[in-house]
Amino acid sequence: MGITTLIPSMIVPQMGGDDTEKARVIQTLLFVSGLSTLLQSLFGTRLPSVVVGSYSYIIPTTSIVLARRYNVYTDPHERFIETMRGIQGALIITACFQMVMGFLGIWRNAVRFLSPLSVVPYVTFTGLGLYHLGFPLLATCIEIGLPGLIVMVFISQYLPQLMKPERPIWDRFAVLFSVGIVWLYAQFLTSSGVYRNKPAKTQISCRTDHARLLTAAPWLYIPYPFQWGSPTFHAREAFAMMAASFVSLFESTGTFFATARYGSATPVPPSVTSRGVGWLGIGVLLNGVFGSVTGASASVENAGLLALTRVGSRRVIQISAVFMIVFSVFGKLGAFFASIPLPIIAALYCVFFSYVSSAGLGFLQFCNLNSFRTKFILGFSFFIGISVPQYFREYYHIDPSSLHIRTHSGWFDDIVTVIFTSHTTVAALVAFILDCSLSSETDATRTDTGLHWWEKFSLYASDIRNDEFYGLPCLLNKLFPAV
Repeated sequence: MGITTLIPSMIVPQMGGDDTEKARVIQTLLFVSGLSTLLQSLFGTRLPSVVVGSYSYIIPTTSIVLARRYNVYTDPHERFIETMRGIQGALIITACFQMVMGFLGIWRNAVRFLSPLSVVPYVTFTGLGLYHLGFPLLATCIEIGLPGLIVMVFISQYLPQLMKPERPIWDRFAVLFSVGIVWLYAQFLTSSGVYRNKPAKTQISCRTDHARLLTAAPWLYIPYPFQWGSPTFHAREAFAMMAASFVSLFESTGTFFATARYGSATPVPPSVTSRGVGWLGIGVLLNGVFGSVTGASASVENAGLLALTRVGSRRVIQISAVFMIVFSVFGKLGAFFASIPLPIIAALYCVFFSYVSSAGLGFLQFCNLNSFRTKFILGFSFFIGISVPQYFREYYHIDPSSLHIRTHSGWFDDIVTVIFTSHTTVAALVAFILDCSLSSETDATRTDTGLHWWEKFSLYASDIRNDEFYGLPCLLNKLFPAV
């Protein structure tokens, strides 16, 4: 629920929406996420992966919200509706781009050149690149965020060693226990009046009743297509949104690799990855049709949760998707869980994202770390993956006027900024280019990069276990064979 609540809470007020409209957008995003998760688990990669709203779309979405043409609308509700229609149009065009990338095999042809060496920074930064959603968000209310992190680590890591139960209870239900304990603690602080005279920013982060979602959400609401009106289309905004989709492809693919790793599946074949990307495009299309202010991507936090609980069941994910749909329809029920203070969610992210990062580091076991070529590619991609996005992030947030690549085309600025503020995209591209350009077809190089182990998973039919993990249901594999 964290990212599902966070993104609308950031975007909807800028659009002119009030609490009621924010609650409806959250319900819509949760509803579409549930549908997309079901489709992905049935026809996409078939991995136990949840599909949620993507943080990558924040920059182009914000640019649409701040577009000058919406300044003519003085009524906040009218401005919200018109802005939402513009976002929907950009998302629908972007969905077509992503479906083409996936279903036509373009992404498959790119992914098949990966090796364990280039996958290391790729997957590692899929988790590390979201550091701004970890402790910085936790620290917005340190008095509940830090206890949440401590309780989470204690229950999941220390209690199993101290109590040694026969069944893995503590690590499997650590999230439920820790969230419940800290949420009650936050409710106690709110009820006792600790935040009564605190600044508004502190109250928004700390109070359990400040989100006002429970009062704004309807008891029953079923999202439906084009509920905000017919979408409007603008080519420049669509190009910027496509750049966000491109970044989302990188992050989702890294999440697929981590999910397969923790789900005890074989490495995801390129054809299956491309198929999953295509169905993510359908998820983006649903986001555009229903109107939920952002696109879709595979959930990084869910991959970390899978590692924590060690529950890699596709059936569990499908049941979770049904619950997402139910919570979205029964608004009060979904709003109750969405009202969890974000610092508590950030405490969970600190654990989840660290697991995803370590999944990337796990691929080092297949590389030769004594090779200086390997050391250079790893070190350089890690450093550039941190340094370049930091440069663009500083100028984008602090002093946009001094951005050296600043042009007179706002949409082009958004494209450059979206791509180069993504740690995952930058690190993956650098590692991929260096790995491909510095490689030579020798046995020593193949051993250094881990290709001697990786190549046997590059074709779907090369491992009989792939049918168990990635085979489509109802004999659809015969109609749509993976290669």
